[in-house]
Amino acid sequence: MLQQIALDGAILVGAAMQRVTGMGFALVAAPLLVLVLGVVQGVPLVQVLSLCVSGLVLASAFTYVDWLKAGLLIVPGLIGIVPGWWISKHVPTAPLSILIGVIVIVALLAMMADHRARIFKGTAGALSAGFLSGFMNVTAGVGGPAIVLYSVSTRWRHAEFVATAQAYFVALNIASLIAQGWPRLDGATWLLSIASLAAGLALGEVLARRVPTKVANVLVIGLALAGSAATIVRGWMTLH
Repeated sequence: MLQQIALDGAILVGAAMQRVTGMGFALVAAPLLVLVLGVVQGVPLVQVLSLCVSGLVLASAFTYVDWLKAGLLIVPGLIGIVPGWWISKHVPTAPLSILIGVIVIVALLAMMADHRARIFKGTAGALSAGFLSGFMNVTAGVGGPAIVLYSVSTRWRHAEFVATAQAYFVALNIASLIAQGWPRLDGATWLLSIASLAAGLALGEVLARRVPTKVANVLVIGLALAGSAATIVRGWMTLH
């Protein structure tokens, strides 16, 4: 019972964070979902719920989507899944996760410290960020931080970032589900998960109107750093 309450609470908070910041659902909800349901069912459920969250947020923020940037991120993101999937099958994931996490943290901190470090600019920046995100999503389970790198580099307006990121995450999660398959869960788990998701999105919709843009931007960077740190910790624990 307590596990179910914790799981539903994680889904609710994750959905709210996704609406306010444009990312964060998987980071918040995935650890408990995997703990309660196991990797085989937990990971696909995260992807299904992430797809639902991104789709619903996209619907509510549709007018702010920059479709050109969305395409520039989606195409290389889907391409990045291919080598990422191959490497995840043939290279130890622990050192790879640590390396990826360190690179993203260093890049984020460098860009916050000095504008000259903001290298993900223009078309080339979008293509690079999309590829890195797709690659990271398969190898380390975190696709958001790379998109934040691009957002920080280009000083992307927050409302457009939130909307456009959802279009990207919809495509990424569909591709992931095609690769991994649909989760097999009982009706009660589905019902409670969807109810928590709806409540979290409703809460996020209210908060999104009240949280200042500067605060939201700080939250986005904080989530990216936390996701990268979690990737390093997960890799380190696997090594030991």
